[in-house]
Amino acid sequence: MAELGSGPLVLLVHGWPEYWWAWRHQLTALAEAGYRAVALDLRGIGGSDRTPRGYDPGNLALDITGVIRSLGERRAHLVGHASGGTLAWVAAVMRPSVIQSLTVVSAAHPRDLRRALLTDRRQFAAFDHVLGFQRPWIPERRLVADDAELVGRYLTSWTGPNGLDEGALHAYRQAIQIPSTAHCSIEPYRWLLRSMARPDGIQFARRMKKPITAPTLHVQGAADPVLLSHTALGGGEYVAAPYRWRLLPGVGHFPHEEAPEEFTAELLDWIGRHKE
Repeated sequence: MAELGSGPLVLLVHGWPEYWWAWRHQLTALAEAGYRAVALDLRGIGGSDRTPRGYDPGNLALDITGVIRSLGERRAHLVGHASGGTLAWVAAVMRPSVIQSLTVVSAAHPRDLRRALLTDRRQFAAFDHVLGFQRPWIPERRLVADDAELVGRYLTSWTGPNGLDEGALHAYRQAIQIPSTAHCSIEPYRWLLRSMARPDGIQFARRMKKPITAPTLHVQGAADPVLLSHTALGGGEYVAAPYRWRLLPGVGHFPHEEAPEEFTAELLDWIGRHKE
């Protein structure tokens, strides 16, 4: 976990295969703008505990809202990217009273993602890496082999023209090689597909029908090859509060890193409009 600044809390939640460092640009900008910016490591990643279970979205979302309380805050502006964005949607449903505003990045609403994976061949194909994660133990070995070369290939192929710099690629390749991280980091994706026909997955989808009461900024890269724009579009149907959709041209799966100035400006404007 990393923290900068003081003021209203902005809690930043990374996606895969990143960790708190993904928000390095936003941490500085938020602190300079008068916010308490905190970027956490999700369970099983970076400096967090590697527990044997608890990687379903309900538990992970409660981890996030628990961090808000542990920091001594009643509420937070919650920002989540990719899998972290999925958890941000979930946290806003499960613990609405602690979410002051919501910003989701490269993350469809869980019900929209579920529908797309069941009915949209293009989106299903774009999640081919998730399909590969379903096998036991083999994916973990592949992810760390050859200095995590596969992770580097994923990161390079998922960005737009700007891409990620070599320092970022190196950092994420090193992070996935920390013992047990590869396994823990893909457990949520195993739950995602394996739960679809199970009672827990069906119950989760039903629970996510509940309207979100937090003002929501929804940011998507137009060139994202992982979460397709038409899958992400429509999240506002679940939001009973102000909702803003932003599609960033030429940006891939990592808007906060590929276009940090543009993304951060959108974020600061949004949370500035929804202060207490």
